[in-house]
Amino acid sequence: MTLADYRRALNTPGARVPVLASLLGRWPIAMFAMALLLYVQRVSSSFAIAGMISAGALTGVAVGAVVQGRIMDRIGPSLPLYVTSLLFVAAVTTAITAIELDAPGSILVGLAFLLGVTQPNVESASRALWQHLLPPGRLRQAAVSYEAISLEVFFILGPGVAALLVAAPWPGTGMLVATSCTVLGSVWFATTRAARTQRPEPAKPGGSLLGAIAAPGMRTVALAAMGFGVLIGYIEVAIPAAAVEAGQPTMGGVLISLMSVTSVLVGIIYGVHPWPRPMHLRLPALLIGFAGLIAVLAIPDSLWGLCVALLVAGCLITPQSTAHSVAIEITAPRGSAAEAFAWVVTSVTLGAAFGHSTSGQLIELSDPGTAFLAAGALGGLFTLIVWLRRATLQPARETSELEPAVG
Repeated sequence: MTLADYRRALNTPGARVPVLASLLGRWPIAMFAMALLLYVQRVSSSFAIAGMISAGALTGVAVGAVVQGRIMDRIGPSLPLYVTSLLFVAAVTTAITAIELDAPGSILVGLAFLLGVTQPNVESASRALWQHLLPPGRLRQAAVSYEAISLEVFFILGPGVAALLVAAPWPGTGMLVATSCTVLGSVWFATTRAARTQRPEPAKPGGSLLGAIAAPGMRTVALAAMGFGVLIGYIEVAIPAAAVEAGQPTMGGVLISLMSVTSVLVGIIYGVHPWPRPMHLRLPALLIGFAGLIAVLAIPDSLWGLCVALLVAGCLITPQSTAHSVAIEITAPRGSAAEAFAWVVTSVTLGAAFGHSTSGQLIELSDPGTAFLAAGALGGLFTLIVWLRRATLQPARETSELEPAVG
């Protein structure tokens, strides 16, 4: 695969408008949880409470993504995106009202969960669309890599933008911006010809009720994605906390966004020259490398030192997301493209939810450095589990056209 393959894939007939719509709809995917966390933290003055509510929203996203993905695989993406967009607006409005009225934490967690469940899953719809626009091979792999790279950029940039918007006169501004972009992009994507005319691929006969996650290889990919999500969740809370501790609260968003610089640059190069090439080695290698770099974030004793360490850590963000997305081509059952990618999003989100809640607690009890070290240890544990399951990542279905592309 070459850089030219990216351009050719994105210029596929019928792809340009859905690509633009999905960019608008999914760029706030990680911004929303951070905007909610910082909004609640500003109102309650507690990272612990804010982390629990943010975790509730992320858990809701994890549940809703799989349900929406399975429905999209059966009836196409347009109707599910219309319905969830409407429900999402209602859920956000209710949650903001409850926060402003200083509702009890238990109620806010429940509302946050509902908000996450209804968040339109345009990212899975966009990822699945390429299986209908392109045949297996280099161009589809380039399109899949593009999806992964762009999504990871948003996972890093989104929280940074949210951290900047919390400084607005009203701290809920980030939530409104994220909601507006998500709904507008999702509805736009749903109205495109490519989405409206998408015909679901027949599911494999005799498939499990568990859907895509019934495949052993998919479970391994999900575990790798969850470990990655745990690491992301920890740093999304620990970095703003480190900025607050240093007396520079507005720097939290800038520090998080720094990782996107090296993430994008290395991600594009990595998509052309992935390493290790065998997928059963690639996933654990990338995960343990990232875990080690996160643990190193505990060493710097200044924000400048943390900046340098974050730039280095960012190098392994997009390569992991790309590997997860390409691994779906090997492991997902036929007819489950949207659901399979939803499981990856769900796993990352569940991991991030765990990271948000436990990182907040650790910071309250100790300091951000402890959270970075705990994240590295948890990343090592997930790496061990993925390594023990590496045999499940061998191609198990008709992949003769895919194997040369995915290595």
